[in-house]
Amino acid sequence: MLLGVLVAIAVATALVPMLVIADLAGGGSGWGLCPEGLGTCSTSYFAGPELLALLLLVLFGLLAGIAICNRWIRRLERSQQIGGSVGR
Repeated sequence: MLLGVLVAIAVATALVPMLVIADLAGGGSGWGLCPEGLGTCSTSYFAGPELLALLLLVLFGLLAGIAICNRWIRRLERSQQIGGSVGR
């Protein structure tokens, strides 16, 4: 269950740039990136790279969590197989 939640969060995080662009294209603020809309957008030079760095940090953290969960699940399955065959 934890693995499914981590995968869902990773997918949702990967979709954030597309949602921000869609919001900007629809006349929105791009989730705060351009508060007055795209026509009068005057963000700092580093706003885009900061967002990219944050998203990459979150994605790599989630991928590490997914890898750890996979190892933990394999270890549990192995211990159940070993424990189940000894009792037979």
